[in-house]
Amino acid sequence: MAEAAEEQPVQQRKNGLYPGVSDELAENMRSGWADTELTDPEPVPQAGHTADRRARLSARFPGERLVIPAGNLKTRSNDTEYRFRSSVEYAYLTGDQTEDGVLVLEPRADGEGHDATLYLLPRSNRENGEFWLDGQGELWVGRRYSLAEAARVYGLPCADVREVEGALRRASGPARVVRSYDAGVEAALRDKVTAERDEELQTFLSEMRLVKDAFEIGELEAACTSTARGFEDVVKVLDKAEATSERYIEGTFFLRARVEGNDVGYGSICAAGPHATTLHWVRNDGAVRSGELLLLDAGVETNTLYTADVTRTLPINGRFDDLQRKIYDAVYEAQEAGIAAVKPGAKYLDFHHAAQRVLATKLVEWGLLDGPVEKVLELGLQRRWTLHGTGHMLGMDVHDCATARRETYADGTLEPGMCLTVEPGLYFQADDLTVPEEYRGIGVRIEDDILVTEDGNRNLSAALPRTSTDVENWMARLKG
Repeated sequence: MAEAAEEQPVQQRKNGLYPGVSDELAENMRSGWADTELTDPEPVPQAGHTADRRARLSARFPGERLVIPAGNLKTRSNDTEYRFRSSVEYAYLTGDQTEDGVLVLEPRADGEGHDATLYLLPRSNRENGEFWLDGQGELWVGRRYSLAEAARVYGLPCADVREVEGALRRASGPARVVRSYDAGVEAALRDKVTAERDEELQTFLSEMRLVKDAFEIGELEAACTSTARGFEDVVKVLDKAEATSERYIEGTFFLRARVEGNDVGYGSICAAGPHATTLHWVRNDGAVRSGELLLLDAGVETNTLYTADVTRTLPINGRFDDLQRKIYDAVYEAQEAGIAAVKPGAKYLDFHHAAQRVLATKLVEWGLLDGPVEKVLELGLQRRWTLHGTGHMLGMDVHDCATARRETYADGTLEPGMCLTVEPGLYFQADDLTVPEEYRGIGVRIEDDILVTEDGNRNLSAALPRTSTDVENWMARLKG
């Protein structure tokens, strides 16, 4: 990785614009650059949808200034940064994903709606040396849109983001800001916002995303399609993973995510053997052994930041043994019951209760719990081995809509356009002395992304097999 040059020219000249740089080099770097202004840049495909979303936001908070930052670069170590991912709220309302951007909805004087302005960093200045002397200059990090180009791309007026903090400090009247992304913006609004009002803004933006529009559904479908290909990639290289570690699985899936999307939507869980009983196993540094199971929980994130979230539990050698199959089939039966409960008008938690009932029944049948099943469910005794909720909303965040009110989410009612995961599991820890020894170290989860439709639901990740027999046949075909 190149580092900004620090050597001093033999003949230094004191000038205010280029300290430590010769006049000759400064003059040379000012000129001789082609005009690369784009005459007709393509608008982002979601531009119409982002305009509709801003209109809904405007209608909810009349007369108030609304400020939604993208966020800033975060240091990884020393002078290197993490790859930037904009705040979901900002990307949802603009389609832009660049660091330091700020969307401002300014209330109109007549009280009728807002005027939206997108504040962005413009093209690097070639005259003052920013282009090549600033660490974020375009010579170092790549070309940006000009403000005129950005206005056409995102479908709203654009201004220099270096002016936004001053403009916010000078402005009067009530304001709301999405917090925790841009400390400078928050400081500029310190005397104009309250925690309570800002929380209301955050909650409304979260609840806006509960029902997906047509563009979002298409992106989630694309994410699931790419994710299915990523799972196929993994099955084809399980022999190489056995010779190395879970990291081979992680790297294989990541390649598909970067080729067909922006990234993985979350840290991939590539949990082989007893690691499958650790819910968020993301170290991915363990052994991959024939005869054990691989729990792979991974999702491709599209270039517009919508992620799939899919889990399959696979026999590493291609065949379930009798106990693995028994546990797997129980989880599959629970998932089938959960998916069947996903439909418009149903309570959100119905699918969770349906899946938990199946798993509790199995645990009683196997002699791991004393019945009756109703008592087990009332006391939550099955949770020693089921551990987690059966799903969550899905979208631009893997756990989407997280700040929605309980009454609109967990205690709410399903509507067409909602997308959620259904992911029951059974996990028998390696040191669990309450179960027979042969159960210990086995973890199984099956997870799919389910869209609520007008007449029921649609499994967006159905391209991947789910029954134990179908999984074995699929793996055999892929391994050739």
